[in-house]
Amino acid sequence: MSTLKKITAVILTYKTPKKIILNCLKSINSKINIMIVENSKNFEHHKLIKKKFPKVNIFCTGKNLGYGKGNNFGLSKVKTDYAFILNPDVICDKNFFKNLPKIIKSTQNFDIIGCQYLKDKIFVPAGFFDPNKNEEFKKKFLENKIENLTKVEWVTGCSMLLNLRKIGKKDIFDKEFFLYFEEFDLCKSIINKGGFIYTSKHLKIHHLGFQSSMGKNPFEREDAINIKNWHWMWSWFYFYKKNYNFFYAFLKLFGKLIKSFIKTIFYFVAVKEDQKNKYLYRFLGLFNSIIGRSSYYRGKNIN
Repeated sequence: MSTLKKITAVILTYKTPKKIILNCLKSINSKINIMIVENSKNFEHHKLIKKKFPKVNIFCTGKNLGYGKGNNFGLSKVKTDYAFILNPDVICDKNFFKNLPKIIKSTQNFDIIGCQYLKDKIFVPAGFFDPNKNEEFKKKFLENKIENLTKVEWVTGCSMLLNLRKIGKKDIFDKEFFLYFEEFDLCKSIINKGGFIYTSKHLKIHHLGFQSSMGKNPFEREDAINIKNWHWMWSWFYFYKKNYNFFYAFLKLFGKLIKSFIKTIFYFVAVKEDQKNKYLYRFLGLFNSIIGRSSYYRGKNIN
């Protein structure tokens, strides 16, 4: 069996526009097993996708489970040795699947291999949890002085290859997260267990970013933005609290709490609704995480 046939791409969607999904699917090699997991009760593009890509398996979770639980749902159904977590707003480079088998064969003992961005030369998609090591790596990365396959401690979650023979398939991501920091938490747990995480120069993607789950109407888009701001702060604190301790998390983010509160008041007085909501929901997400409440917020118009 070829290496590509041992891989299943798991694409988690939530009311994702047709064009974005099609562009993603077109960029995936036909030998790869593909699974779409729709984070709702109905995948509206089912007929179109099955017509154009008949081998694609499509599942609906029944409700919006978020990134972690949604991917857990999909991963539990994977039957191959490797799973390729892929956001629907990602397009794989033309040489991606030509390079992938070589990379897998060259490092059999990996847990996760992360990808790099084709056009964005500024954003660093991997790094280390230690701030000093991270700064050193970031400098080398931006100067293009890292190896083709470099050992790191974390990678971004929009596109990453998981070795299920090592990681397993059951509840890989912490179900307490709804959005953001799930991949960092997974990487931290793997590193703590002595696992191996890499980033590869030869696995390039184009990531549109922030376009795969915004909804169709203005109310859904507004809700999506509020949800992202709320959960960004909730998950940030929870990640630090879980992997370090409560006081470490509090000291790290107390300034963000005060800043968000002050800016909420400022933009409320200035009658700038969008900016006011941005900092209000960041404050609420962080506050709820600090007092130990779950990541419950789902907006008013999204389910």
